[in-house]
Amino acid sequence: MNGIISALILTLIAGAATGIGGALVLFKKKISSDFLAGALGLSAGVMIFISMAEMFPESQEMIAGTGLAHGEAFVLVAFFVGMGLITLIDFAIPEYENPHEAPGLSLDSKTAAVGMLEQTGNEKAMHRLGLLSALAIAVHNFPEGIATFIGALNDPEMGAGITFAIAIHNIPEGIAVAIPIYYATKSKGKALLYATLSGMSEVIGALLCLAVTAIFGIELTGGGPAFPLVMSAVAGIMIYISLDELLPTAEKYGKHHIAIAGVVGGMAIMGISLLIM
Repeated sequence: MNGIISALILTLIAGAATGIGGALVLFKKKISSDFLAGALGLSAGVMIFISMAEMFPESQEMIAGTGLAHGEAFVLVAFFVGMGLITLIDFAIPEYENPHEAPGLSLDSKTAAVGMLEQTGNEKAMHRLGLLSALAIAVHNFPEGIATFIGALNDPEMGAGITFAIAIHNIPEGIAVAIPIYYATKSKGKALLYATLSGMSEVIGALLCLAVTAIFGIELTGGGPAFPLVMSAVAGIMIYISLDELLPTAEKYGKHHIAIAGVVGGMAIMGISLLIM
């Protein structure tokens, strides 16, 4: 039970980072584009390394211990099923509402929200854009919450790494929600609230995972074939997020080599942490 509570707390921390993004942009704290690019690259490096060096190999090892026929093949299929799930979610979200589209870093930037307001003067349309962005991010964060929860259940240190990586990449998503809501309502409080709530779907995703596994009698900490299959699917989700979201967003914010340096740094940090644990 303590492990489940700890995993839920880590998931909550990761989701709450959307509120940090909203607060940063609303209160005009100076954010270096290159710094954010490096941080997003670091996040991608951590998630890729955890997925391929820990979660996927551990899934293969765990499935072998269950005696399931062709278990390693099932783990491989589960990996790509995870990728397919997050791909479907991406395709279900219209491009102009997709949280992957990086906005500006401050309220003074020439963002899509500012451009819409200047062209139309329609604050209702702006408010709708903010709400749709919040909804899109909330839907997108469901599998991320499951990834954080499952990773933390399997290994607290792994869970901490995933929490850090997802929290970093949730900051721009909070910005994406806060800017249009602020311009529509002129209320920093509402903008910050919506930005924070959009990330709370990660906790809902974790609770949904917990409920489904309880209903179907799946052992969350292993012991059967279900857990390694779920963990492999989570690894696939994290790889997709890194390649489709984190790296492209990092390059929009800063220089290519800064983003790649962040990736290498993230991998190095996780690799060294494995050696000293």
